Amino acid sequence: MKFNIPIGPQHPALKEPISLRMTVEGEVIRDVDIRLGYNHRGLEKLAEERSFIQCIYLTERICGICSHSHATCFVQGVEKLMEIEPPKRGAYIRYLVAELERIHSHLLWLGVAGHEAGFDSFFMYTWRDREVVMDLLEMISGNRVHYAMNTIGGVRRDLDEAMVKKILDGIQVLRTRSEFYFKIGANEPTFVGRLAGVGYLSKQQAIDLCAVGPTARASGITADVRKDDPHAVYDEVPFDVCTADSCDVLGRTVVRIKELMESYKICEFLLKNLPAGQIAVKAPKRAKPNEVVSRYEAPRGENIHYIKSNGTEKPERLKVRAPTLANYPAAVEMLKNGFIADIPLIFAAIDPCICCAERTVELVNARTGEDRVLRFSQLRALAAKRSKNLPVQRNAVWPF
Repeated sequence: MKFNIPIGPQHPALKEPISLRMTVEGEVIRDVDIRLGYNHRGLEKLAEERSFIQCIYLTERICGICSHSHATCFVQGVEKLMEIEPPKRGAYIRYLVAELERIHSHLLWLGVAGHEAGFDSFFMYTWRDREVVMDLLEMISGNRVHYAMNTIGGVRRDLDEAMVKKILDGIQVLRTRSEFYFKIGANEPTFVGRLAGVGYLSKQQAIDLCAVGPTARASGITADVRKDDPHAVYDEVPFDVCTADSCDVLGRTVVRIKELMESYKICEFLLKNLPAGQIAVKAPKRAKPNEVVSRYEAPRGENIHYIKSNGTEKPERLKVRAPTLANYPAAVEMLKNGFIADIPLIFAAIDPCICCAERTVELVNARTGEDRVLRFSQLRALAAKRSKNLPVQRNAVWPF
């Protein structure tokens, strides 16, 4: 007999609201339905009312862990629209912070994986090491979460020799500890036994479902925007794309630990080859009417920003496709034929940032129960129609 089990939108295993409807037969999951739309922040709409500079700090707040990823993806696109390039030193510092953020994100995820697998000592170790990289980011930017390093045409803060030495020392500490984690991840029998074979996603399934980031690379797909479509300095930096062929949660763990080692190499290269000169160039206030797609390899996978300009100081349209949204179809496939007890571990394996992925609005007719998903243009037209029908009142509270 089959039963439907709701997971969320409020659940101890979920740090953000999302609804997973599981159809189970005994302890085995037969079907999964993901229901989105519990976050309504309207960041894309807010961007239309702000200047390009103000939008940097807005996009940075799409995600806390990937704040620099979204800000950098946006700034890359705006620089293309304005036909400017950051100086070499500014670009090196920008992508140094990007790799430090990747290190922070992967250490955080490894801790979560350890916690979900019942290995809380591993969780404590990796989250202790997060403090090392967060202290480095605070030293560089003044902030531990939203770094505010980017500006259009470069970065806002420079590095001195003392800071470079501290970063190199911190990376050496993290490298030594990550080598220990790799041994645990590959050899500790209870940890390996808990992750191996869980959340299977074949290479062909990953391709068909358009998986991105470590989720795809753990299924043997060599896909990384930094190599496939090198942005900024990545065509100058020697590094390898990390993959695994086990196609399970264990593979996703191994890929992230390997990527930590590669990020350490990238950081060392950027610091040891840091060019002299300016860190930013002056950017115009306006961009010519045009549109651009900016791609960036965030810690979770490919991040995409579409930006359209109309010749003013503000973007006419901003559209964000976060990597979590791209990985939802793969997560559904990974959950199928798994066990109920594996749900938190499998879903956490894509490293979901649920607020990042919220981009739709669903209207439900309270009388008939009929529901439909609205496009952005439909939502705008509906709002305009409703505002015309409202009576004009002085000092009235806006109803939306």
